[in-house]
Amino acid sequence: MTGHEVRTYEVWAPAAAERVEVEVDGNRHRLARDTARPGWWHGQAPAGDYAFRLDGGPPLPDPRSARQPHGPDGPSRPVDHAAFRWSQSGWRGRPLPGAVLYELHIGTFTAAGTFEAAAEHLDHLVGLGVDFVELMPVCPFPGRHGWGYDGVSPWAVHEPYGGPEGLKRFVDAAHRKGLGVVLDVVHNHLGPSGNHLPAYGPYFTDRHHTPWGSAVNLDAPGSDEVRAYLIGSALAWLRDYRIDGLRLDAVHALADDRAVHFLEELAAEVRTLAVTTNRPLFLVAESDLNSPRTTAPAEAGGQGLAAQWSDDFHHALHTALTRESRGYYGDFARAPLAAVAKTLTRGYFHDGTWSSFRGRSHGRPFPPAHGHRLLGYLQTHDQIGNRALGDRISAHLSAGRLACGAALVLTSPFTPMLFMGEEWGAATPWQYFTDHTDPGLAEAVRQGRRREFAEHGWQAEDVPDPQAPATVLRSVLDWTEPRRAPHNGLLTWYRTLLRLRRERPELADPDLAAVRVAYDEAARWLVVHRGPYRVAVNLSDAEAVLPLGATGHEVVAAFGPCALDHTELRLGEHAAAVVRV
Repeated sequence: MTGHEVRTYEVWAPAAAERVEVEVDGNRHRLARDTARPGWWHGQAPAGDYAFRLDGGPPLPDPRSARQPHGPDGPSRPVDHAAFRWSQSGWRGRPLPGAVLYELHIGTFTAAGTFEAAAEHLDHLVGLGVDFVELMPVCPFPGRHGWGYDGVSPWAVHEPYGGPEGLKRFVDAAHRKGLGVVLDVVHNHLGPSGNHLPAYGPYFTDRHHTPWGSAVNLDAPGSDEVRAYLIGSALAWLRDYRIDGLRLDAVHALADDRAVHFLEELAAEVRTLAVTTNRPLFLVAESDLNSPRTTAPAEAGGQGLAAQWSDDFHHALHTALTRESRGYYGDFARAPLAAVAKTLTRGYFHDGTWSSFRGRSHGRPFPPAHGHRLLGYLQTHDQIGNRALGDRISAHLSAGRLACGAALVLTSPFTPMLFMGEEWGAATPWQYFTDHTDPGLAEAVRQGRRREFAEHGWQAEDVPDPQAPATVLRSVLDWTEPRRAPHNGLLTWYRTLLRLRRERPELADPDLAAVRVAYDEAARWLVVHRGPYRVAVNLSDAEAVLPLGATGHEVVAAFGPCALDHTELRLGEHAAAVVRV
């Protein structure tokens, strides 16, 4: 941009009493009140890096900034989205039902930690057989390294990853290879550092409180503009970056008492954009409410989201594989195979049942015809990184038990999701790391993490320091592992299961009512009936004989020792098989 260009600036700043100025390259230009839109200010000024000043206060980044080249606290820079040249890939999108997702974190997917470096591994994902790449949050946050959930500037892209241009090139590259892209966005809070929204207006309210403090203002005075701000951000990802879907973080923390819930309004706007762009667009929620209303269509009184994460299935499967019983796993650990069976046939484990972890009844029944509305997974960033050591399940289980878990996820009636490196049993942990530039905040996070895990018996020195460079380095995937034993054997198994899911429709059937499960809690085996197929796993330390309920004709795939004998299947310890009957 040159100093001769002129552009229009506008900002919603009802907190400004007398004046709002836009500062461009050190020069201030006064904006006028917009008489048609209360609280808005607008005007023209030269193009360039800019910031707003309210009533003579310090320069603040634009709440709708599309780029923060100098970090969350620096001046904003306009982005001409129309200038990007998308390749003619022929990508027209694809719907979520029937798909498989792959969650990854740009900063640790590769050693370089950039969109460009991540794109170099897209062929691996194509060969694996997944359909969508789900990116963890990419909005700006202080420093270089972080999970992204303490991001600010929800219209912008973290510069160290590659900024707006880098994200577009990544999406374009994924689409050329036939992969969709889902982006994780955070609407329930902003990070503790670099959040300048309260200076502009009532973006937050004390009417509700969340684990992060005051709630985002979705229902108090001024909330019309706040809702429009968040919805505009969501639509920008789908429109300007051609993202195919959004994963909404912790929607149970979106406190909203209005007649039309924020999620319902957002979903309606996304459906309208899908019609306008002629692409299938969708929303996926993270929710612990166990409420089918989240994914029920709007015409049926629901909020209209396409799917939600299913922690119940994860917790049941995790306890079955590991026998872990602390915390929320306690509800599932009493009879873990029964819990797996219930989730596979009824969706939610807690569907109005007592939860000892919560000390109350929880959830309501899930509609059995719509298993695809639940995401099923063995691991996620949360379930690894929020452990004291960030230890993956592969740190504790044999390759055989990992293969059993994969078989149950990838032949389930749910929409499967993998976490990066899971497919080869990555030996690298995925730990909680930050790069806060405020020393006080950095120390508070460090001590808070240690206190949290000290309550569960961990020694402070054993909990990784989130601010230490070694913590993020340990969490970077080792891309030499997939070429080495035993990792390459597990990778082959994942590829086989994903191929079977594509080729055998019965293994992807989302009808929970059509699923039957036989199991023996004491002997630790389980057989899932999927039409003419049986998915059998032996979690015990000894060989087991599993009944198929019909004459077996073919072992379609197996991991570990396996022998078929009419109506029975003999599986070695920690072995899994898919049998056609």
